[in-house]
Amino acid sequence: MKTNPVQKYHQFAPIGLADRQWPSRVIQAPPIWCSVDLRDGNQALVQPMDGKRKMRMFEQLLKIGFKEIEVGFPAASRTDFEFVRQLIERDLVPADVTIQVLTQARDELIQRTFEAVRGARRVIMHLYNSTSTVQRRLVFGLDRPGIVDIAVRGATLCRELAASQPGTEWVFQYSPESFTGTELDFALDICEAVMDVWRPAPDRKMIMNLPATVEMATPNTFADQIEWFGRHISKRNSVVLSVHPHNDRGTAVAAAELALMAGADRVEGTLFGNGERTGNVDIVTMTLNLFSQGVAPGLDFSDINEVIRCTEFCNRLPVHPRHPYAGELVFTAFSGSHQDAIKKGLAAHREGDFWEVPYLPIDPADVGRSYEPVIRVNSQSGKAGVAYLLERDYGLRLPRALQVAFGRRIKHLSDDTGTELRAAEIWSIFQAEYIDAPGPFAYVGHHIDSAVADDRALLCVRLREQARNLNVRGRGTGPIEAFIDGLSAQSGAHIALVDYHENAVTAGADATAAAYVELRIGSDGASGHGVGLHQNMVVAALRAIVCALNRAIMQGGCAFTLKNTEQNP
Repeated sequence: MKTNPVQKYHQFAPIGLADRQWPSRVIQAPPIWCSVDLRDGNQALVQPMDGKRKMRMFEQLLKIGFKEIEVGFPAASRTDFEFVRQLIERDLVPADVTIQVLTQARDELIQRTFEAVRGARRVIMHLYNSTSTVQRRLVFGLDRPGIVDIAVRGATLCRELAASQPGTEWVFQYSPESFTGTELDFALDICEAVMDVWRPAPDRKMIMNLPATVEMATPNTFADQIEWFGRHISKRNSVVLSVHPHNDRGTAVAAAELALMAGADRVEGTLFGNGERTGNVDIVTMTLNLFSQGVAPGLDFSDINEVIRCTEFCNRLPVHPRHPYAGELVFTAFSGSHQDAIKKGLAAHREGDFWEVPYLPIDPADVGRSYEPVIRVNSQSGKAGVAYLLERDYGLRLPRALQVAFGRRIKHLSDDTGTELRAAEIWSIFQAEYIDAPGPFAYVGHHIDSAVADDRALLCVRLREQARNLNVRGRGTGPIEAFIDGLSAQSGAHIALVDYHENAVTAGADATAAAYVELRIGSDGASGHGVGLHQNMVVAALRAIVCALNRAIMQGGCAFTLKNTEQNP
């Protein structure tokens, strides 16, 4: 790359619009949407769509809710011509939908295009010719009057051929191609010349389409161009001002949004931005941007997965996993702090509330996505993501200390493997370490005798230690206190209950309960977490204590011996 690119590339001159109004405006309503997937998007494919793919795309566009669809360039392609004829002859265009066809301002192409749409109910006849300074000089070798003459002759022929097919309702559209590379005064002159031929009226508007055929400047500059043009064009109330942004600078969506603020009425674009070079304006992103601001966009992407499947089939191009709103990973969080914020936001959200969940600009359910992929765990994740998965998929609500301990374990494992861990893998590890923790003791059964004089329960818990059975007896206000009392008395070690939580894992008469215990052996000794699951909460708690005891013994490496009682429970 050149160290001084100003020697090779021009800076785009700013537009002289000192009193611009668009920066203070807010988009309150959607534009008229026109899909150009079947034409502009199609011509940008390595393998253009065949008839089957074209029909599937057309049907998908109808389902989404487009009322204007550019169905092809029939004079340039036999496939396009036959597809347009099929739509008309089989009466496949709904009454509230208008098809649009494109033609360059050349006599034979215009005639062929009118032939393609013969018999249609309503048609947007889209006429264009290139107007930029570079193309005038290098491609056509014509001055301004010569370029205007091409547009006027094309517009005149369109008017005459339309008059010969009075059964069709005609809407005329003109594009000064490469509008962004055309001097504003000349773009205005050529559009006025075409308008003089077509003579639009408030009840019979023409479409004036201003394409950023190549995106050449920042979006604010495009907005200035649109506002300037809208102010200066005559018969503004007889014109639908349309924009057709491309994405060469990566800002087509921003340019289209600012153009709406600057007075544009209509936007031409494609699903997921497919188009020449870096693509067209992405209507999916732009639509859902509006939706996220509380503006009903007029298009329906409530099943975004279906739209993705159709587009990938028709275009034979993948939708990027980070594509706004639609990508596989856009409702996924890997960062631990993000996972924690999402978990808390989802927990706080109630039906009917405004959507205010950190890191999720819209509710995934609004585009037909579930919360299934929201949290994924890798080396960048923290305790909250792990806790969320265990609660979402297995009903466990881990207390904070256990979240920290297990989250650290998972992070180390993910660091070692360098891979993402799925919920099933995390659950398997959790079971092995906190439910079925290896250690000397296993819970077998218990018996409670509550008929004692001091109202403290007498508990006997039967344990298995390798080849011998043990009976642990203790007293307490409840079975948990009684069991820990017995363990302390029969081991000679002080065993403290550091933390205890419980929750219902499943609902109903046979609901499963979960108990979470943290024990410490000795005042400064080893501690351990344990989890118990059972339909009986007492059994769940006793199992959790045994598991926590095992973990404290194994992790602390301490000698721990239980004396057996002589009497069986």
